[in-house]
Amino acid sequence: MGEAKYRRLLLKLSGEFLAGESGYGIEPELAEWIAEQLKPVLAMEVEVAIVIGSGNIWRGKDGLEHGMERATADYMGMLATVMNSLALQDALERAGMITRVQTAIEMRAVAEPYIRRRAIRHLEKGRVVIFGAGTGNAYFTTDTAAALRAMEIDAEVLLKATKVDGVYDVDPMLNPNARRFDHLTYIEALNMGVKVMDSTALSLCMDNDLPIIVFKLQGDNLARVVRGEKIGTLVSR
Repeated sequence: MGEAKYRRLLLKLSGEFLAGESGYGIEPELAEWIAEQLKPVLAMEVEVAIVIGSGNIWRGKDGLEHGMERATADYMGMLATVMNSLALQDALERAGMITRVQTAIEMRAVAEPYIRRRAIRHLEKGRVVIFGAGTGNAYFTTDTAAALRAMEIDAEVLLKATKVDGVYDVDPMLNPNARRFDHLTYIEALNMGVKVMDSTALSLCMDNDLPIIVFKLQGDNLARVVRGEKIGTLVSR
C-alpha cells in the first residue's frame, strides 16, 4: 500500500459528487463510493477531515438572480452542507468508519457544535471529522471554510477533489488545447483567477503556507495523492 506522505489532511469535496445524473439531490450509492475511496487512506493511519459543498441541493447564485438577499442565500447553502455531511457520515459509518459531524451553526440534535480542540481530539482517535455549515458566516464559500478548518486543525495539506485532473489555463471542457499545470505558486493561481478555488481561500492558504493539491477524484487517485504521487496540480509557494 505504501507510506503516507501526510499525517493529517483536509479533503474538500463538491456537493455535486453526491448528485446523480440529474445533478441534483443525494444518491446514497455515490456517498458509498466516496467511503470506498477513503478506506485505503485511513488504512495508512492518516487523520482525515472533510468539508463538503452544497451545489447538489442549493446554489446561492440561483436565489440572487431572483433578488434574494445574499445572507439568506448563503445561510440556506450552509444548511444544505449539513444535509450532505449527514449523508456522508451515514455512508462512512456503514463502511465501518467512525465519524463525527461538527457544524459552525449549532444544531445539537443532529451534530456537535464546532469546537477546534474537540475536532483535533477526534482526529487523534482515528475518527473522520466532517465540518458542516461552512464558517457559520454569510459571504464565505465552503472553499474558504475548508482552508480555515484545515489551518485550525493543523492539517498538512488541503486536497481539493474535482471532476477535472488539475488546474488549466482555460476550461478543458471547452478547449481541447487547454494547458494543465503541474505546479502553480499562490500568486500565479490568484493572478490567473482560477475557477477551481475562490481567491479568499487561496489567499488564506498563501498567508499560512498551506499547500493545496487539486486532483480528479477517480480510481485510486485519493490514496495515490496521500502517498505523495504527482497527481493533479500542486499550489504552493
